[in-house]
Amino acid sequence: MEGPRLQPVAIDQLVANVGNEVGISPWRIVTQQMIDMFADSIDDHQFIHVDPERAATTPFGGTIAHGFLTLSLLSAFSYEAMPPLADVEMGVNYGFERVRFVTPVKTGARVRGRFVLADVNVRPSGWVQIATDVTVEIEGSVKPALTARWLTLAVLKREDETA
Repeated sequence: MEGPRLQPVAIDQLVANVGNEVGISPWRIVTQQMIDMFADSIDDHQFIHVDPERAATTPFGGTIAHGFLTLSLLSAFSYEAMPPLADVEMGVNYGFERVRFVTPVKTGARVRGRFVLADVNVRPSGWVQIATDVTVEIEGSVKPALTARWLTLAVLKREDETA
């Protein structure tokens, strides 16, 4: 589901956007096949995720995505919605300050990511720590699937490497 990449932004542009919404991804359908594949990959086959008949008898009325599946979609959503930082040698996940699974994602639901740049810290080491407040929205739901503050680190290319 990869579309054209957004234009990279310079570090000063990124810093200037702290506090602003920086992207919204396209909607993505959470399918039973996606849930089943995720269940296989993490060896979590709880019936509320993989047994539609039995899950239909629960208050959810059917199967729901694993919370960690919804969380793992953040990477795809960010590539679709957030402009990359220019002159980055590499980037890595640093973690989360908080994650809240607010509303279950029912099979067949459409979800998307909404990103607000919370903080940018350029470290003396040359690493840039970026904090992004993310919300995974469920189409037609007042409450989101999840909210989190996502921390990433990027290493900027040294001046002698960018010329």
